[in-house]
Amino acid sequence: MADYTNFTKAFIENIAPPSTGRAEYHDSKVPGLRLRVTQNGIKTFCVFKRVKGGNAQRLTLGRYPSLSIEQARKMAAEKLLEIASGVNPAEIKRAQKAVITFDDLFKTYFTRHAKLRKKTADEDEQRYQQYLADTIGRTKIDVINKQSISALHNTITVNGHPAVANRVLALISTVFGRGVEWGIVNVNPCIGIRRNRELSRDRFLQNDELPRFIEALNLETNITARDFFWISMFTGARRSNVLSMKWSEVNLDEGVWRIPETKNGTPQNVPLTVDAIKRLHERKKHANKDAEYVFPGEGATGHLVEPFKAWKRILSRAGLKDLRIHDLRRTLGSWQAKTGASLSIIGKSLNHKSTQTTAIYARLDMDPVRQSVELATRAIMNAGVDKSQSVVAAKTSSLDNPEVASNLVTIPPAKEFTIVKAIKPKKT
Repeated sequence: MADYTNFTKAFIENIAPPSTGRAEYHDSKVPGLRLRVTQNGIKTFCVFKRVKGGNAQRLTLGRYPSLSIEQARKMAAEKLLEIASGVNPAEIKRAQKAVITFDDLFKTYFTRHAKLRKKTADEDEQRYQQYLADTIGRTKIDVINKQSISALHNTITVNGHPAVANRVLALISTVFGRGVEWGIVNVNPCIGIRRNRELSRDRFLQNDELPRFIEALNLETNITARDFFWISMFTGARRSNVLSMKWSEVNLDEGVWRIPETKNGTPQNVPLTVDAIKRLHERKKHANKDAEYVFPGEGATGHLVEPFKAWKRILSRAGLKDLRIHDLRRTLGSWQAKTGASLSIIGKSLNHKSTQTTAIYARLDMDPVRQSVELATRAIMNAGVDKSQSVVAAKTSSLDNPEVASNLVTIPPAKEFTIVKAIKPKKT
């Protein structure tokens, strides 16, 4: 027959640990509430009760003093009530332990799908580590709901990253979507969450910014990161392709870098300019003989991953804000547009699959538009002032855009007409 004792602070704190094994004490106020004491002096509250139609179950509540006597009695009363109604709290707890976390679901998604089929798998991993690992990574997937994901999306948005918030939301939705497909989860809690409205970004290095940027870039002490930024701007290639650039893909004699597979699923031959070849020759000269990557790194990938620290140093030295690494790619396309390249040429050099993607470069600089309007206005004015002279726009010395000039129409001189006065015939 067990001895029942009124659990008090003084009583529990004066309990001496047993020499071996553990001792158990029963509370007189809440039958079923017990205190177990180990030989190390650890004191733990638990509930012991026979489940209706089953065996006796022991359910751990928590350790003393983190869990007070009053809290333990309240929790024990609730559990005993559940047991009396036919619920088995121990089975519920075991079922909860069996539910995986979002971290578990992401790892399954990454190894089973992203790593095998997605060219942007590394971006998924980076976004997970940056935005999800510490927020919902350790959360059970049955607890994650529409409200919690919407709150996370809103937090990233108000921190000034609305586009990133959309990318993170898309990643969570994809992970849950695969989980539903594989029968791991029942619903996708991202369904119905409204994305942020996004404007197409048109940031690139302007005339007055380039000298400061180049000077700051040349002062960068991380040579690998510095050259990565140079090649990114010289080639206009996507960041992921430049990061994983291999020497086996580069033909410096022919001046061509062949990317086996790009984001849009096609290979790409990237022409290397004189400046790009010169910088790559320099890197090749100082590279290890068996080096695989042009921009090696110490991580698991073997190449440079994300040179954000170097990028921040460069921007700080140059006094530039709101400039991203991807804007180097946009800078090349923008300056191609400024120097008269057609959209088809820009699209081919940047390996755009859609003409809509390239269309942004048609509105990045006003110079060609201004030149065209200026030329037409001058032709109109000249035609109105002096009709005896031709207006040959292509020879206008103030215009330096040959593509614009070649498409202009020569306005012929106005025709002169002789007005003859009618003479009435004389009467005979």
